[in-house]
Amino acid sequence: MTSLLPSETRRGRTAEQVRDDLATRRPLTLVAIAGGLAAATSTLLVCLALGVAGWFLTDGGSHGAPRDGLRTGALAWLMGHGSGVRIEGTPVTAVPLGVTLLCAWALWRIGQRVGASVSGHGPDADGVLDGRRDLVVPAAGLLLTLGYVATAVVTLTLASTPATAPSLPRVVLWAVLLCLLVGVPAIAVGSGRAAIWAAYLPTTVRASAHVVRRVVVAWTLVSLLAFAVALVVDLSTAANVMSQLGGGGGAVVLVVALGLALLPNAVVFAGSYLLGPGFSVGTGTLVTPGLVVLGPLPAFPMLAALPDDGPTPGWTGWLMLLPPLVACAAAAWSQRAWPTAYYVEGAVRGVAGGVVAGVLFALAASVAGGAVGPGRMADVAPFTFDVLLHALTSFGLGGLVGGAAMTWWQRRTLPVEISLEESEQ
Repeated sequence: MTSLLPSETRRGRTAEQVRDDLATRRPLTLVAIAGGLAAATSTLLVCLALGVAGWFLTDGGSHGAPRDGLRTGALAWLMGHGSGVRIEGTPVTAVPLGVTLLCAWALWRIGQRVGASVSGHGPDADGVLDGRRDLVVPAAGLLLTLGYVATAVVTLTLASTPATAPSLPRVVLWAVLLCLLVGVPAIAVGSGRAAIWAAYLPTTVRASAHVVRRVVVAWTLVSLLAFAVALVVDLSTAANVMSQLGGGGGAVVLVVALGLALLPNAVVFAGSYLLGPGFSVGTGTLVTPGLVVLGPLPAFPMLAALPDDGPTPGWTGWLMLLPPLVACAAAAWSQRAWPTAYYVEGAVRGVAGGVVAGVLFALAASVAGGAVGPGRMADVAPFTFDVLLHALTSFGLGGLVGGAAMTWWQRRTLPVEISLEESEQ
């Protein structure tokens, strides 16, 4: 029973050395639970520190007490887990995806270390390949989830008040989903199991997953660029809003920190706009490439990136060509790493990758919005169902064209023997 990670087990290690390794192996239960606690508390401490810094920057900390800053930081961390809060009786349900991504990053890094620490448990690589039952990853994932969820529950219990009323069921649900979607795969990768399991997958599945990754990354970068350009074009408005906030440099720092926490949300909104359906910034509003209907808006600098109210210029309609072009280029670029000489194979990879990428972006759009204030500000979100339909169509067709086009090019440029051999792997 040896580690699945590269080691000296196959390089002449004696039975005594193996027994010593078993005797000094770290307990799976303690390592996994500690990993969940560490993943949760690491990001929680960051939010607590920012909360205290924000309390101090507001009038030099002359109002309230440090515990108020700690409570604000804890509530921000809980909001990153979908808790929502009430502010002066008004529900705020929008999720700051920047906090969520920070928590996911911490889970991924610590999950990999947990996987490396428990890789020596269970059957070795030969045993796994022979079909022996291996419950190391599920067991470690369950214990990591328990540690993470316990931290979230304790944090909510200590930070919540009747006035703020964060939602415990939503926090538990989001914490469990984060652990299942990020923590467990990280353990599988860190323990070496993922590489073994992936070897059983057909080439088409692995190549399609590569297309999904390329499309998602490319579309995220394009959406980020679109948001940055829109903000820079009307940067004077953003600067004017900042100057009217008052509170000196402390207020500026707080607004910048809030903007960074909401930057992923803005990127998803920008991507929804480029896809065509757009989004709302209040009840009865509409922001699309074809028409913009706005009302009174809060004084927040990031909103300067919104287009002007009324009919849009004719060229904005051409922005809807970006999604299929991006998917086409991403699928073609992905196929450079996974070449094929068969048109059907290339087309299937492109379509499957584009469709899955469209579903993932629609899921991001479904959690990017929510209520951000009273009255009409209770409806600030992308039009999720329309975004799903447009994303499936645009990314799917773009992936189809990109996969087929790259297959045609590779059939012309690659040696026939190499193309056929790589296609059959």
